[in-house]
Amino acid sequence: MSRSNRSPSEDKTPAGTLVVDASATSSSSRQRYDITPWDISELLPDPNEELIGQRLQSLEAEVTRFEAQRAKLSPEMGSGAFLGVLKQYEALVIAIDVLAGYSNLWFSSDTQSADAIAFRNRMRQVLSQLQNRFIFFELWWQSLDEEQAEGLLPDAQTETDYRHYLQELRRFKPYTLDERSEQLINTKNTNGIDAVITLYSMLTNRLEFEVELPEGRRTLTEGEMRGHFYSPDPQTRIVVYDELFDVYKREAPVLAQIYANRVRDWHNEYVQLRGMPSPISVRNLWNDVPDAAIETLLDVVHENAPIFHDYFRLKGEWLGISPLTRYDLYAPLATSSQNIDYSDAVDNVLSTFHSFDPHFADLAEKVFRERHVDAEIRKSKRGGAFCATILPRHTPWVLVNYTGRVRDVSTLAHELGHAVHSMMASKHSVLTQHSSLPLAETASVFAEMLMTDRLLAQETNPVTRREILATAVDDVYATVMRQAYFVRFELAAHKAILTNKSSDDLFDLYAQTLEEQFGDSMLIGDDFRYEWVSIPHFFNTPFYCYAYSFGQLLVLALYRRYQQEGDAFKPGYFRLLSYGGSARPEAILREIGIDITDAAFWQGGFEVVKEMIAELRSIDVP
Repeated sequence: MSRSNRSPSEDKTPAGTLVVDASATSSSSRQRYDITPWDISELLPDPNEELIGQRLQSLEAEVTRFEAQRAKLSPEMGSGAFLGVLKQYEALVIAIDVLAGYSNLWFSSDTQSADAIAFRNRMRQVLSQLQNRFIFFELWWQSLDEEQAEGLLPDAQTETDYRHYLQELRRFKPYTLDERSEQLINTKNTNGIDAVITLYSMLTNRLEFEVELPEGRRTLTEGEMRGHFYSPDPQTRIVVYDELFDVYKREAPVLAQIYANRVRDWHNEYVQLRGMPSPISVRNLWNDVPDAAIETLLDVVHENAPIFHDYFRLKGEWLGISPLTRYDLYAPLATSSQNIDYSDAVDNVLSTFHSFDPHFADLAEKVFRERHVDAEIRKSKRGGAFCATILPRHTPWVLVNYTGRVRDVSTLAHELGHAVHSMMASKHSVLTQHSSLPLAETASVFAEMLMTDRLLAQETNPVTRREILATAVDDVYATVMRQAYFVRFELAAHKAILTNKSSDDLFDLYAQTLEEQFGDSMLIGDDFRYEWVSIPHFFNTPFYCYAYSFGQLLVLALYRRYQQEGDAFKPGYFRLLSYGGSARPEAILREIGIDITDAAFWQGGFEVVKEMIAELRSIDVP
């Protein structure tokens, strides 16, 4: 159970656009970056039966050897002998993560491939069975009393990763079941809810959309459709939104049923069987943040919604649209639709990173050098963007869907920020490298802000400066407000499903959430009530989205310090990133003077937003 949160990080596509001067970074001498599929062969050179059989046979032998340790486990065995057992356990985790990681990356690159689906299903089945055979180790450790556990903990000075991991396992003790029950749940999840969520991915990633655009009638993927949300042409925005939700409306009965089963399964296992306080407490426990901190965060976001109401009215005035409509939420203030060559986009991101810190840029460039980026638009490829860390020794893999729009540059910077964060924490064990989700956004959002700050520093034209700043505010809205209201909807939806409300009630609930989020600042069409079935986070990782709000508000505070302190800020910031998941989030942030249970801290982020909007108002555009 405690390892359920260790999956490739899944990311939003940032809402804003980025005004990029591609020519500023173009030169005949610079590296040329081409769009290619990623190379995952270092995980598995070829998924042929002979090689797969060898890997599984080797893993089977390792598990068998580890099972022999069961009889040797004793509170009197000594910390040295216990550490040896833990390192054997770590080796099993590494072998499993390689096979599971390969299967997930292969499936993400082609969600309709029969071979990829078969391999993923096979790995889930086989690896779950193997994990059931060595789950006894975690359960035995959790069964010890505090004095016995303290006597076996590794040295606090030399074995900090292993010590922290074992202490983290102890946090799950109150919610852990007996061995047979844990084994049954693992098996049930593999053939049950995990398979259902795979079906959701297959159903949604197969969708195609027919739209009439200025250049003619076209068939688009969902990723391409979403790119047009930022079109300067109002009619194009209406056409793509209408087609997107027309298609999802037809799929909605099935997708809503999948979601209802996800919610019931989540509640049955974690609240009823394990005794966790609430559905969102599950995510909070995995993220290692107190329920009170997240309640405070969501409350502060809700209280500050009027800040964005005022901004949307202001944006409507600039666009000449009164009142603003939901179709126009991400409309750019600029009247042109710039297209950025992929190589120029990569070069621009790396150049921005290099201006901040050369090592930061070198780590990001390594992702391209090792062909760990899949930026190509393909039918059946997973939509959106994410960064996946498989093992500390492997450079992370980044998936984006690059359409050539200026917003894709921001998305690329965001995901590369994740990759840099991961590599800075690569000195840690596979058991502690992964940062908790709220802190996982620290480098990615910071990377986006670096790009915005660089562009503002270079730009003197008031029209362009207004566009850059408005884009930054749009991004903050999408990362803070939109994501927090996603979670507010989830809280209401879980309650509704568990009290036997219908799918129609869920669509009504989502419409009410939109009305609460936007107030009277814009008109919302009825079709937007179907938007929630297109949000994969609700299905894949319930209550994930508050991590974005957490990360953005945290980074606003950190970035202000960077602007004030300059180079003196960097050592502390890099130390924060280098922790990965080797310390508790509260402790990491307390080290830099942040209390996540204090409403004043979260409010401080909104004070920065107010200043951004005030600066926007002050720009004199002729």
